[in-house]
Amino acid sequence: MKYKKVIIGILAVLLTFTALWLLQRLLVPKYQTGIVEGSMVEEYYRDKSDHEVLMVGDCEVYENISTIRMWEQYGITSYIRGSAQQLTWQSYYLLEDALRYETPKVAVFNVLALKYNKPQSEAYNRMSIDGMRWSKSKVGSIKASMTEEESFVDYVFPLLRYHSRWSELTKDDFKYMFKKNLVTHNGYYMRVDTLPQDEFPDPPPLPDYTLGDKAMGYLQKMVDLCKEKGVELVLIKAPTEYPHWYKEWDEQVAAFAEKNGIKYINFIPLQENVGLDMSKDTYDAGLHLNTSGAEKMADYFGAWLKINYDLTDYRDNKEYAEIWQKKVDFYNSMKQQQYDELEKYGKLVSFGANAIN
Repeated sequence: MKYKKVIIGILAVLLTFTALWLLQRLLVPKYQTGIVEGSMVEEYYRDKSDHEVLMVGDCEVYENISTIRMWEQYGITSYIRGSAQQLTWQSYYLLEDALRYETPKVAVFNVLALKYNKPQSEAYNRMSIDGMRWSKSKVGSIKASMTEEESFVDYVFPLLRYHSRWSELTKDDFKYMFKKNLVTHNGYYMRVDTLPQDEFPDPPPLPDYTLGDKAMGYLQKMVDLCKEKGVELVLIKAPTEYPHWYKEWDEQVAAFAEKNGIKYINFIPLQENVGLDMSKDTYDAGLHLNTSGAEKMADYFGAWLKINYDLTDYRDNKEYAEIWQKKVDFYNSMKQQQYDELEKYGKLVSFGANAIN
């Protein structure tokens, strides 16, 4: 009788935890349609091959460089660990996390995030952190990113944060409860539509142009981490001109790069060299590149990487070629789907996930 009560007690605890886990799986946002950026970080763990180039950063990376095009042109294996408004410390911890699984030859960081020196919002934090697997890197990112209103325990148990989402549930919450489809192509977010660049407002003068100590401190940690792991770090500024990148910021980054013996490329003055035509190569009036522009960036940056670093052309490697051919097929399939939608509806209607095995 005593053992029976113990077994019943254990089963009751297991059933309670299972029920809570299932409830949590249902209530947490799925990010499969609409705002898909929240799915990007976790997709990295599903990729089956290693990468010689690993990029971290915000939308200026994941919308502006086509990883698949770099493979097609140069045989470069790359991945973008991007997320919306990814802050410098979040990029550091995502890179640290990735180095638990692989050691790329080159790591790339987009410097626009250096303009932020403190946490910005819980919503963006969640999209950069929730998809990380648990490790000291995730713990570090949470602690560095939390706003004053946030609680660490809410990241440990997301059910505490999302328990009131009942009224917001959609069919996606049930459809993608256990398995999600891919929303990116090795981290690249595709948009084939076009909206020409418009005039940007004049940038306001700032009271202080000094990049913050927290952001720059984590950039130094990124440098030190890469040196420790034998990875070459490259800093880039995407070619898009808004939000404005002040020359005073550019000078500070250039000086930092020179001091630390790393390379820095500001692509804004190189638009013509890249071959960009911002009347055709952007989908949102100049804030981000469309697929045409992202492929031009991949052509230019891929060539630069091949010249400056000892990267392998894996196109003749049967194992890699088979893996990447599936990625190319998925890429071309989504591209054709988006073109078909433009022709049929005059706009894109499916910004969400596409199935791939």
